[in-house]
Amino acid sequence: MTDAQPTADDRETLRGAAAAHSAAARDVEAFLRRLPEVPGPADVTEYATLLSREERARGERQAAADAVGLQIGSLESE
Repeated sequence: MTDAQPTADDRETLRGAAAAHSAAARDVEAFLRRLPEVPGPADVTEYATLLSREERARGERQAAADAVGLQIGSLESE
């Protein structure tokens, strides 16, 4: 159950989670900028690791947003 009024700590947690997600997305972008023309096995492994980190950070950001009352329905059109 979500509190009617999010606390300052909840909002700070959300800000931190958003910053971590942004950093993870920037890391993916930086990797893609330096990606060689023919990716090797190490590149595939690094990409998978970076994507995992970005997805985990996105999930943590969403959970923190939900905790402060920013729940949203699906963004997909019907």
